[in-house]
Amino acid sequence: MPGPHLPLELVLRDGTPVRVRPLDGGDRDYVAEAYRRLSPEARYHRFWTVTGEIGGKMLDRLLNEDPGNHEIWCVYDPSRTFTPLGAASWWRSKTEPEEAEFSVTVLDDEQNRGIATLLLAILWLTSFRNGITSLVGNVMPENLTACAWMRRTGASGHWDGYMNTFRWQLEDLDAIPPTRAGMELAEWLAKLAPGLLAGGS
Repeated sequence: MPGPHLPLELVLRDGTPVRVRPLDGGDRDYVAEAYRRLSPEARYHRFWTVTGEIGGKMLDRLLNEDPGNHEIWCVYDPSRTFTPLGAASWWRSKTEPEEAEFSVTVLDDEQNRGIATLLLAILWLTSFRNGITSLVGNVMPENLTACAWMRRTGASGHWDGYMNTFRWQLEDLDAIPPTRAGMELAEWLAKLAPGLLAGGS
């Protein structure tokens, strides 16, 4: 079956029209610029480094096209010169093929607009379409904002003595709580499922 028409034309909770699409190798410069715009704290929480430049190996890993095993999507404002407002990715586990690692980054100035929740919904659906049944997010324990958001969207978590690991069970929609983020997630899943579950991107 055909996939959705891309980019997706959507509207954030504050009424801002945005576009959403996968990133690929042609987006290296855009991703590098978005990385430069992150605060040192945001870089550390997402990439575990505070350096002002993203390395070529990391760009290769992020933007490498590996259908069925890895996807990376971005949200951007079409009224601006293209710079992702946020991006999220999933990688299938090599040892647990029904599990994938989920990561999300939203630029500092764009936080608290529902961008991460929208991206979670997209990654939820695209990974599930590829046979993934659980998404796993690893978070430093001091990143209280991310930990709270993951819980508010229905992830269960535990601390292994080094980091917090959160898990969403993708088949269990009843586990999504009636929080603001949870309800937004459920609404995006319902809205986007017909297109994103229908076929590839």
